[in-house]
Order: sequence, then C-alpha cells, then structure tokens
Amino acid sequence: MKLHFVSSQAPEAIKAAQKLKHLFGQAPRDDADVIVALGGDGLMLETVHTVIDSNQAIFGMNRGSVGFLMNEFETGDLTDRIAAATETTIHPLKMTVTDKKGTTHSALAFNEVSMLRQQHQAAKLRISIDGKVRLDELVCDGIIVATPAGSTAYNLSAHGPILPINSPLLALTPISPFRPRRWRGAILSHEAEVEIEMLEANKRPVSAVADQTEFRDVVKVVVSEDEKRSARLLFDDGHSLAERVLNEQFQF
Repeated sequence: MKLHFVSSQAPEAIKAAQKLKHLFGQAPRDDADVIVALGGDGLMLETVHTVIDSNQAIFGMNRGSVGFLMNEFETGDLTDRIAAATETTIHPLKMTVTDKKGTTHSALAFNEVSMLRQQHQAAKLRISIDGKVRLDELVCDGIIVATPAGSTAYNLSAHGPILPINSPLLALTPISPFRPRRWRGAILSHEAEVEIEMLEANKRPVSAVADQTEFRDVVKVVVSEDEKRSARLLFDDGHSLAERVLNEQFQF
C-alpha cells in the first residue's frame, strides 16, 4: 500500500508526519493509493479540495483541535486500519456568485456555503428554490447551505438540523434571523438549486464563503450539488462518519 502523508502546520502534526514517513515511506502524491492527512478538520477540507479530481481515498488522523472528520492517531497498525476502513463518499456543493462589478466566480464546498454580512448592518436576502421565490425578505446576519457532512459544523452551531450522512438532503439555515423571527430554515432535496439575492447590496454588503474560499460584495449566489464530483473518506471500522453523525445527535 503506497501512502502519501500531508500535515497541518501544527507542531504535533508535523512531528507525526515525520514519524509516519520514516515508518511507511512517502510515496509521490499522484502515485499514492491513500492520502493520510494529519491535523484537524481544516486540513481534511483542504486535502479533499486538493485531491478531488484524482479520486484518491483520504484517511485522516487527528493532530488538531476538533477532528470530527478524523480518526484517532495511532501509528503501529496503520496499513491494517486503512485496509479494514469503511469508505464514505461525499459530494460537494457548487457555489456560483455574482459580485457588484458583474463578475462571476465559482467554488466548491464539502461542508457548507455561507453568506455573511460584512458590516454592522444586517443582511437582507431573497431566497428562491428551483426558480420559485420562497422568502421575499430575510433580515439576518447570514444564511448557510450545508451538506450532510457539514451539517454538524457551522450549521449545527447556528441551530440547524443534523442530517444523516447518506441522506439526499441539504440544510438551509439562517444565522441570527431578525425578520421573520420564527423562521428556522428548511430541509431541501440534494437536487434543489438555491438562489440567494442580496437586497440593498450597496448599503448592506454581504460575503459568500464556500468552505475556505471567500468572495466579498456579492449580489447573487446560486448553490447546487455537484454530483459529478466526489471525495472518498476512510474511517476506522465501527467509527464510520454515519455513526459519528448519529452519535452527535445524542451529545449533551
């Protein structure tokens, strides 16, 4: 089994990578059977974006802070763990934004696409699903479109629903909604196309973020699942991502 190790800049992650390279060797990335990521969830997202077009599986080990997408760090039986691992395939969201200058930008998100107010004034948003306006005006700090994999991240912190990892669903979750006060978001089909228009964009500027890619001063954002692209994540037997998402719903 040919392994390629990547790490975050945290000292413990760098040290772990050096040790594992010594034990198992360091295959060139393009020739590796599995990419082993050492760090936290931020590194995992970065790695997923890096190898998305190569179809290489990723086995993460936690050398960071949160590590929801990572396995526990162990060194001795690494190849056996990888061989016995459970694979989860996840699809990204494609975000297409138009900014105030009329320029169009695109980015992918495996966790979530979020729109956030840039200044002290709340954002005003109009929400359409599959071409039909569903909410004429939402006054809020922002809004999130989350995948099942991302539903336990920023989406959960904003009181959005946790989605089973294999469910064909997306979560649409407002951030600090002011009007309408009682709207708590929606659960959508993964086939839905979500369009967010920024009302009063000059007065109330908004940024759009896809995982770690941000565009500022946007006037329209369109989000849909990119079913043609995917990432393969490996988890220790008995500790699959589906099991972790389920467990998260019983944590207090």
